[in-house]
Amino acid sequence: MTSRATVVLDDRVLIEELLVGLRADSVELTTTTYWYYRASRAAVLGAGGHLSGPFARVDDDDQQRAITSLLQLRDDIELPDPRRTVPEMVVIAGRHSRLNLLNLEAVAVGRLLGATMWLSEETTQGVLPAVLEAENVAWETITIP
Repeated sequence: MTSRATVVLDDRVLIEELLVGLRADSVELTTTTYWYYRASRAAVLGAGGHLSGPFARVDDDDQQRAITSLLQLRDDIELPDPRRTVPEMVVIAGRHSRLNLLNLEAVAVGRLLGATMWLSEETTQGVLPAVLEAENVAWETITIP
């Protein structure tokens, strides 16, 4: 049996997966603790930005289902163990001292899992893609309508 590739979903791509689903049948889904937190916060407390806006565009039943699914993350979406992630974050911080915690965790998870990062267009506009490339972590842009 062939093992499935691992992908790490950023916060906006995680929201899209939970609301409408993605092309994720052939991959193992993972996210980071900080991206999971940001997606959950946007669902519950959001103000219509790029993270919370998608929840406003679905009917009330679907919105409640999506919020519940975030607060009780599906079993098929993994969260990496901080016992492995934190030491890797420290090593990466030594090479990229100006990187914030959210991005340090993302890079660390990508490296530890040998994963491909699925990033929203908004995420690709920041510093993360260049650091991922420097750290030999694959990434691709997921266009969300």
